[in-house]
Amino acid sequence: MSGQQELQALSQQLQEIEGEIEQLQANVESIRQEQSDADEAIGAIETLETDSVVQVPLGGGAYVRATIDEIDEIIVELGADYAAEFEQEGAMEALENKKERLDDRIDEVNEQISELEAESSQIEQRAQQMQQQQMQQQMQQMQGQQGQGPGPDQ
Repeated sequence: MSGQQELQALSQQLQEIEGEIEQLQANVESIRQEQSDADEAIGAIETLETDSVVQVPLGGGAYVRATIDEIDEIIVELGADYAAEFEQEGAMEALENKKERLDDRIDEVNEQISELEAESSQIEQRAQQMQQQQMQQQMQQMQGQQGQGPGPDQ
């Protein structure tokens, strides 16, 4: 593989890594939004009382107003399409646990991002070294050509 082809391959690797990093960063933002949603739910549960009027989502951006008769059980999504019923305190605890799991996931994703950034840095350094070597070779070739002028016989 020629030096130019290798540089192109390194450039392509860098672009792929940048794409992966962007995807992972979007994943982190999505997880943070889940945490924010859990915080909002915890706040709502803390202030929820019998006879409170709430808006219940129906889907598609539609809501219905409803009055809470009794706060005996709250359904909390646990993940992987599972949900469970809890009393008020248990629901808040389940949401706090969910937030902690999301924190762990953010740490994992950030670690992946750091690894990719380190790999990207190594590739960039390799590409810079190759470019410098190519420039030095070109300079040496140019100097060699200038030194090959007409000989003393001419």
